[in-house]
Amino acid sequence: MKAARIHRTGGPEVLVVEEAPEPRPARGEVLIKVESASVNFSDVVRRRGDPYPHPTTLPFVPGAEIAGTVAGHGPGVSDPPLGTPVFALLGNASAGGYAQYAVAPFEQVVVLPPPLDADPDRACTLVVTGVTALQALLECGRMAAGDSVWIPAAAGGVGSYAVQIARALGAGKIIAGVGDLEKADFVRSLGAHDVVSYADAGWPERVRALTGGRGVDVALEMTGGAMFGHTLSILAAFGRLVVYGAASREVGKLETPRLLPHNQSVVGYYVSGWFARRPQAALRALDQVIELVRDEKVDVRIGKVLSLAEAAAAHRLLEGRGSVGKIVLKPWQVGS
Repeated sequence: MKAARIHRTGGPEVLVVEEAPEPRPARGEVLIKVESASVNFSDVVRRRGDPYPHPTTLPFVPGAEIAGTVAGHGPGVSDPPLGTPVFALLGNASAGGYAQYAVAPFEQVVVLPPPLDADPDRACTLVVTGVTALQALLECGRMAAGDSVWIPAAAGGVGSYAVQIARALGAGKIIAGVGDLEKADFVRSLGAHDVVSYADAGWPERVRALTGGRGVDVALEMTGGAMFGHTLSILAAFGRLVVYGAASREVGKLETPRLLPHNQSVVGYYVSGWFARRPQAALRALDQVIELVRDEKVDVRIGKVLSLAEAAAAHRLLEGRGSVGKIVLKPWQVGS
């Protein structure tokens, strides 16, 4: 089969499309013919060799979430039937989504309901982006109807989900952060009430002004470094800041005494940790995301659909914030 693998960490150029052994499902696993693979920033982190909660053993095929059809069963597994359209979250140790075939633990394979069963490009974005957005807002951020929310990278994968989920669940004010105001119309079409460019050094003051000086009730943060401190500065009293990434590769500094006068909270979020340690809660969140998509309250925005040969280009787009919506790879489209 064809796969995009890394044999050493580094820039996007280390992604090489080559022949690789077709995986065989072990006990408790399902073999999936991959139709669509979601490109996530966690893939970039592992390719670069940045710190990650799980080791990346080389050679490595990135891609943690896929959609496709069941192509085989390991010992002890007989469902779903062969040919069933499914979504799968792959194991952290092996990953494997940038390939024509991949194996997934049975308990992390979800049969796709209509209309997602006929739309693998949208289906492959459900967990790392959809569930992250929903749980960051609800489980960690405890967002309630009427709350004000700050969503950075609002034109990206998690951000575009989060804006729509916040709108669907009754957020009072959704302030979308973008690096380039050319994306403002796109994020407004998702449901953002206001758009602020964090390329402007005065963006925290702008956010506070938009909230009448009180700040936001819930703020998401995925950059790290100085952006962490700036985001903390826009929290309202009793506000909740949810950290779900560190794209800048810089450590954000938390001076805990500054939380005390205003009873503020900082919470970390890692989607695979929920599936590993609180699977029932994670699966409920996935069901809720699927329901929002089926009810057309959330429109999965696909920014780019690229062939497997364009895996490196996909990473360049993601790192350079050069796309809006999700980036999806098609493993059976090998040529550029």
